[in-house]
Amino acid sequence: MKPVIALVGRPNVGKSTLFNRITKSRDAIVADFAGLTRDRHYGDARHNGRELIVVDTGGFEPEKPTGIVAMMAAQTKAAVAEADAVIFVVDARNGVAGQDHDIARYLRGANKRVLLCVNKAEGLSESPLLAEFHELGMGEPHPVSAAHGQGIRSLLDAALADFFDPEDDDDPLADGTDKPIRLAVAGRPNVGKSTLINTWLGEDRLVAYDQPGTTRDAISVPFERDGKRFELIDTAGLRRKGKVFEAIEKFSVVKTLQAIADANVVLLLIDATQGVSEQDAHIAGYILESGRAVVVAVNKWDAVDSYQRQMFERSVEQRLAFLKFAPLLHISALKRQGLGPVWKAIADAHASATRKMPTPVLTRLLQEAVQHQAPQRSGAFRPKLRYAHQGGMNPPIVVIHGNGLEHVTDAYKRFLEGRVRDHFKLSGTPLRIEFKSSRNPFDEDKV
Repeated sequence: MKPVIALVGRPNVGKSTLFNRITKSRDAIVADFAGLTRDRHYGDARHNGRELIVVDTGGFEPEKPTGIVAMMAAQTKAAVAEADAVIFVVDARNGVAGQDHDIARYLRGANKRVLLCVNKAEGLSESPLLAEFHELGMGEPHPVSAAHGQGIRSLLDAALADFFDPEDDDDPLADGTDKPIRLAVAGRPNVGKSTLINTWLGEDRLVAYDQPGTTRDAISVPFERDGKRFELIDTAGLRRKGKVFEAIEKFSVVKTLQAIADANVVLLLIDATQGVSEQDAHIAGYILESGRAVVVAVNKWDAVDSYQRQMFERSVEQRLAFLKFAPLLHISALKRQGLGPVWKAIADAHASATRKMPTPVLTRLLQEAVQHQAPQRSGAFRPKLRYAHQGGMNPPIVVIHGNGLEHVTDAYKRFLEGRVRDHFKLSGTPLRIEFKSSRNPFDEDKV
């Protein structure tokens, strides 16, 4: 599962600049989940070929009890509680502030791996100014300049030192048939995720999962159905009640991002009574970007009339057009209606995501597609598509080799995708097509 790194510190120490530097972006990948834009951002990042999630928190004011400042503190405490490591950002130019001591005191009691990041330390790596930060009792300071990119690599090396297992590297063409299918149930709060999972399990078993302090270790539940083994990955946010954990339940997105990234198949649950919201579309977009197989289940279908159903279907067409490959099923988790077809769709989606596509078959399909409809010319030249092979699974990747493939249009790429989907009966999985052009030795710049 992707490790989660939270950036914490008082206002204006450079957390957002550091966030943008680590994620190599100018904003969060899921920046506009409803109610979260002002307070907390989430971003995907890569370091040394490994993926992680970075959480940028608002300025931490732990001693202020009311208003928006208290909300920011609750957000930050939630981020710390669900993080695997915390980067505590301070300002080298301003030195240690009283508020830094307050934050350090809180972090010491949070029982998390904490790295002290001294930002704005351009040219100060050997300076005695860094010595005063030892008084925070947070270990060796890491001098960095988020604005200039100095010291970031060694900071991330230290933050992620314990989180990656070399055995996690999967063969891209291994089908994983001996492993359980990792199934994540994702969706907005209150759409019925916990009701559905507990209906499947036949007991209120999930409530006991996800105790404080074990966020990473206790989010999956073994489950078997019709001889198939599953791991249900809980994104329902069920936790023991307490101020910090109520805040997580209200605001957390990171568990959904983690669960999607770690799943083989995602069941996206949508509330029929609410229609498809922007937040549903953002979650769906993240599923697609992650390349996960997906089944869409519309819960509470029994609670809407024919007009509402018509409006719902219109909202699906408008906001989930990019998920046309995903089956859409209508259920009632509370009344246990429509659940059988959901399991069939999940099994089909997983089988499609891990389908083996032999090179001779793919190449024949490619040649037949070109005979049926040749790619559009680019000037005097027409792209030549020569052969194809499979480049990965979950999602399936088809690599096409030839000449001038950079000129293949998006429309033609969709045409090829449709041919592959139809032949291999792919359902519920994204399909990625990659082009690799051979270098033409006669196409050198002429002197």
